[in-house]
Amino acid sequence: MNRKTAMIIGLQAFLIVILFWILVFYGKDEYEAIIQNSEEKIEAPNRLSNKQGITVITVNSATQTQSEIKSTALKASTHQAGISSYGNVIAIDGLIELRARYLAAKAEAQGLSVALTHNKTEYKRLYELNLDDKNVSDKALAAALAETKANEAKAFSAELSAISIADSMRQAWGDALTKLATDKNTSALLQNMISHHEALIQITLPFDAKEPTIGSRVSISLATSTAIPPSTSIIAQFISRAPISSATIQGKTYFYHAKTADLRAGMQVYAISTTSTNNSSGVVVPNAAIVWYAGKPWVYRKTGDTEFSRLPINTNIEVENGWFYQGNLKPNDQVVTSGAQLLLSEEFKSQITNENED
Repeated sequence: MNRKTAMIIGLQAFLIVILFWILVFYGKDEYEAIIQNSEEKIEAPNRLSNKQGITVITVNSATQTQSEIKSTALKASTHQAGISSYGNVIAIDGLIELRARYLAAKAEAQGLSVALTHNKTEYKRLYELNLDDKNVSDKALAAALAETKANEAKAFSAELSAISIADSMRQAWGDALTKLATDKNTSALLQNMISHHEALIQITLPFDAKEPTIGSRVSISLATSTAIPPSTSIIAQFISRAPISSATIQGKTYFYHAKTADLRAGMQVYAISTTSTNNSSGVVVPNAAIVWYAGKPWVYRKTGDTEFSRLPINTNIEVENGWFYQGNLKPNDQVVTSGAQLLLSEEFKSQITNENED
């Protein structure tokens, strides 16, 4: 290759490089202009706005249908306010011991009563014979009288012992449980508690709580640090007042019994009483309407044909198929029950877009 040919090839290469950079320089401006025009022509389907301090997300009807965003009218509801407290499962070994002592004292008293009746009959017979020309000596009559008096004292002492045991039982366990324990025939309830098919529970209610009545119930479950109130519960029925207060909780104490074999003596339970007569008015928020953000429950309320706003609620009172709520939601308000998570995503996506534009 001669010198002239090399110079021609070099010149061609130089011209190619120059042309390439010219194309890049002018093509970049045209490309960016095309992209900008394209973005200006594409309108975001969801837009955020602020109305009276409330963030509103707008979704047109076509997008709602495509994304299956659906809303439901809230229904009015009432809720009977409950009283929550704690209690303990009580061991009944002390009650069973007192029952055994009471029945033994009663049995002894009854045996002595039978003997006393015989003594009185015998003394009367000897007394008549003694009157009939001394057919029985005065000494035999005196001995019969002494035996009658001795058995009478023993019968009285045994009966007094039974009464004293019953009084002690009543002081510790109350009238209702004392009545069960002093019955010679073991009741079904007492037998179930002895065989651990039912549990005796002492519940402490606040001092201003309404007095429970026969037939009153509480919902109880194990008190744990992970779930209060827990998700599963057991129904316990009222028995009577508890004469002894709790050593750990101040309030009025009551005895309840629950048909369960899962509770053990000494366990602490969480209790919700429904003895209150105060009814609260509100709405039931369906489970499907709840969307969680930042650890809190929210719902999207439909404020117009294409407008939605996110509202905080509380989930303190669980009811069937949802949550009872009192607050800024009223009956017939529309809340999103399908697509709420999509609205949440769109809301924060739009916020991020707006921040980037700023």
